[in-house]
Amino acid sequence: MAFKVEQALPMIGGAGETSYATNSRLQEKAIYRTKPILGTAIAAMYRTLFPERMVVVDLGCSSGPNTFLVVSEVLGIVGDLRRRLEQKPPEIQFFLNDLPGNDFNNVFRSLEGYEKKMEEEKGDLLVPHYVVGVPGSFYGRLFPCNTVHFFHSNYSIMWLSQVPQGLESEQGVPLNKGNIYIAENSPHQVVKEYQEQHRRDFSTFLKSRYVELSIGGGMVLTFVGRKSKHPADGELSYLYGLLAEALNAMVSQGIISEDKVDTFNLPIYGASMQEVMAVIHDEGLFDVEQAQTFESNWDPLDDTDDDDIVFDNVLNGKNVAKGIRVVFESLITRHFGDAILDELFARYAEKVARHLLKEKTKYTVLVIALKKKA
Repeated sequence: MAFKVEQALPMIGGAGETSYATNSRLQEKAIYRTKPILGTAIAAMYRTLFPERMVVVDLGCSSGPNTFLVVSEVLGIVGDLRRRLEQKPPEIQFFLNDLPGNDFNNVFRSLEGYEKKMEEEKGDLLVPHYVVGVPGSFYGRLFPCNTVHFFHSNYSIMWLSQVPQGLESEQGVPLNKGNIYIAENSPHQVVKEYQEQHRRDFSTFLKSRYVELSIGGGMVLTFVGRKSKHPADGELSYLYGLLAEALNAMVSQGIISEDKVDTFNLPIYGASMQEVMAVIHDEGLFDVEQAQTFESNWDPLDDTDDDDIVFDNVLNGKNVAKGIRVVFESLITRHFGDAILDELFARYAEKVARHLLKEKTKYTVLVIALKKKA
């Protein structure tokens, strides 16, 4: 399955039951959770530059209510700052970036309603702003040199630019048989290929953003990672391992072929904070202003903080499956076809439900605020 992710990774568009817009609560919670970090970073940039015109980019914006939630947060932060400092409000240009297959039509169909709501709430206090879309991969240049003041990204940087190469032997035999991500029985070569692909991609990302940012500009990046040292011990390995189990059960019943599963690997990597910091340090392009981790329940609708209690594991399993389906449906359809989708995710929901009876598992989320070095 050698292809670039931008060819086959649109989130499910529209506003239906399986759309990203309907199943993006996990990402919404992260935006609210990281608001203090975003506020500090925006304030530091604003107080340093006092720009008359600001350019803010949301990388991996997808479609749905979260897209404009980021815009609202930035407008609120800048509006409060300029009033406290008795400054004339800057004009803010927002660029919403995602892959070309993103449902930008849905984004901009809802823009008018969003703008009307903001005008009613803020009135004359609303900071002047403009919103446009920019399709393209952030693993490469998107903007001219020194033109962006601030980048924001929520739950996007863990995606790789492509499925790692070298997941087959010299004879063309799949090395990660029965798995779709790094698992306990994955050969060392598989782990190494994932780690090297992540390092290359994140390095390219940092170099591209460094060139595009103006002096004094910065970024806040939020993405799912892991606490453990070894990738196979991370929460994502458990989560995607259950999906692999559901696929393998369908193989045993002759619904899909074994070869199809053996050649399907997810283009995603849950990095540790140490791995992320190592790339940032090696590139030497950014100062780390803040670096934090927090946990978020697998079930995006579960807001309880209890580490042990699962009140309805069946419902939790269904909610988790909906969230994973909206993320991976296009990849699975490309490789297996769409006929298996409903049965696959019904099986997956059951496996997640059984897992949650034994252990209430949570995502580890990394948040990093970076400032461009002079």
